[in-house]
Amino acid sequence: MEIWINPACSKCRSALTLLDAEGADYTVRRYLEDVPTEDEIREVLGRLGLEPWDVTRTPEPAAKELGLKDWPRDEGARDRWITALAEHPELIQRPIITADDGTAVVGRTEEAVRDALSR
Repeated sequence: MEIWINPACSKCRSALTLLDAEGADYTVRRYLEDVPTEDEIREVLGRLGLEPWDVTRTPEPAAKELGLKDWPRDEGARDRWITALAEHPELIQRPIITADDGTAVVGRTEEAVRDALSR
């Protein structure tokens, strides 16, 4: 199990606390420092079953600078979104937990983190 975190994020810290309390075996990836490649983002999106716009933090200043709210949300724009996430990792929703069964969840709630633990 791997968890992508921003240590400054309270949701990330809560997820780590729960993983520790449950004795989970996991690896931490500080994705703002160890930035995922476009291929890694594609893989995680596949594991999540989501599109890049579904995991984009649109209130972030970088999203506003890029004008993401006006970008199309379709297959033709998918690569453009993925490139933006790779170039601006602060736009990636957090925390993302990749479960041992090959799936992933966005662990913003205790229920989502428990779901990842159960897989």
